[in-house]
Amino acid sequence: MWPLMARAQQAVPAVGFLHSTSRAANERLIAAFSAGLREVGFTEAQDVRVDYRWAEGDYGRLSDMAADLVARSVSVIVTAGGVPPALAAKAATRIVPVVFVSGSDPIEFGLVSSLSRPEGNITGVHLLAYLLDSKRVELLRELLPGAASIALLANPSSPQAQAQNDNVERAVRTLGARLVVLNATIASEVESAFTRIVMEKVDALLVSADPFLLNQREQIVDLAARHALPAAYQWREFAELGGLMSYGTSIADAYRHAGVYAGRILKGQRVAELPVQQAVKVELVVNLKTARRLGIQVPQSILARADEVIE
Repeated sequence: MWPLMARAQQAVPAVGFLHSTSRAANERLIAAFSAGLREVGFTEAQDVRVDYRWAEGDYGRLSDMAADLVARSVSVIVTAGGVPPALAAKAATRIVPVVFVSGSDPIEFGLVSSLSRPEGNITGVHLLAYLLDSKRVELLRELLPGAASIALLANPSSPQAQAQNDNVERAVRTLGARLVVLNATIASEVESAFTRIVMEKVDALLVSADPFLLNQREQIVDLAARHALPAAYQWREFAELGGLMSYGTSIADAYRHAGVYAGRILKGQRVAELPVQQAVKVELVVNLKTARRLGIQVPQSILARADEVIE
């Protein structure tokens, strides 16, 4: 009986899951990933094992975590929470298939050389996170035509931080407004950033599309409410918590796609047959309850384009 049981346990494939932040802030996204696995016939804890590794915001831990997953002989590694986990997995193995979810350009950062036919062992989902900054700036100005200054909350440790800051600066300059860039890499710095926002007397806030800042969404939305500051975000998760407005791709849908890809690889499909998915489903979510609390009349032009209006 024991040899039979051992063989049964070995027959269950394992997926490694490497993330740059914490599980507590990503349960909804993990549920979307699990739903993707189920779409192709794999139910977690029944016919597939998922070994989760959470770096808790410490990118320095990612390399060891990736190496550990490879040593455990997982059949595929899924990475999420930005490009650093994907780069760590790429450095750890050229054999184990890797499926990434990232807002950074996978070609620019050397993850793949082609989106349509990935070479090597890596494919994934590219969120168009950093390409929508100028649109969010336009939406803020449309919502607040009198806004003369806009603050940008950014994570300077992000590989895309400078490029994203430059995009926002160009968009704000085009509108003739002033930009104040505020950096935060830990929770206390988020608090300090809002203190400076009050000192600078800015009219509105734009929050960068960044895994750490998404992880801190409850803190950020609470501080924006406390200081009565209109804010626009990348992810709908902020608007659902009480943020004024979000405009960006669906991160939950991207995690679902990653689960589907992981399952297809478990079934024997080769990485070269799985093109990098471009997450093109863009959502505009407006929280009218928050707008009323801030005394903001949301223009009909925005409401008409909104995919969801939270009353």
